[in-house]
Amino acid sequence: MTQRLVLASNNAGKLKEFAQLLDPIGFELHPQGEFNVPEAEEPYATFLENALAKARHASRLTGLPALADDSGVCVNALGGAPGVYSARYAGEPKSDARNNEKLIANLAPHADKSAYYYCVLVYVRHPDDPQPVIADARWNGQIIGSPRGANGFGYDPYFLLPALGKTTAELDPQEKNAISHRGQALRALVEKLR
Repeated sequence: MTQRLVLASNNAGKLKEFAQLLDPIGFELHPQGEFNVPEAEEPYATFLENALAKARHASRLTGLPALADDSGVCVNALGGAPGVYSARYAGEPKSDARNNEKLIANLAPHADKSAYYYCVLVYVRHPDDPQPVIADARWNGQIIGSPRGANGFGYDPYFLLPALGKTTAELDPQEKNAISHRGQALRALVEKLR
């Protein structure tokens, strides 16, 4: 039996990643845009609070269980920035190109290029679910100054995985889903849902 689930996002890249991981286990994933759900406010300083707000918002407006993530890249030399502000690091409107330019410029004076992607997933059965299911994961790497690869989105062309010698954007989608912060968090969430 298939369970309909609303993804509290309109990000095509996230939808594709999540659908590839959720379809095989019986979830039919729908972006919130299919239901004319506007993006939720993300006023909080933590990934967890923002993900929970997005999940409750999508569930409230659709009447369906909802899955939300809040994720971003955290750069150690920048005190964890861009962090929860990853999507809007360079301001509005959202722009991967401008975000990456700002990140590279801000990191240039620092020798430490270590960074990690962080993801928190929140699943709610209904808007007022008192026990949301929560999973998180961290994916370590470093930021490089020149983009490499054509896959992925966001900071992927600049996020190097030293053990593989590749950026995230150089991985094929299946390889990325197997090891990414979202893939790790989603597998942990699925285990909790079972």
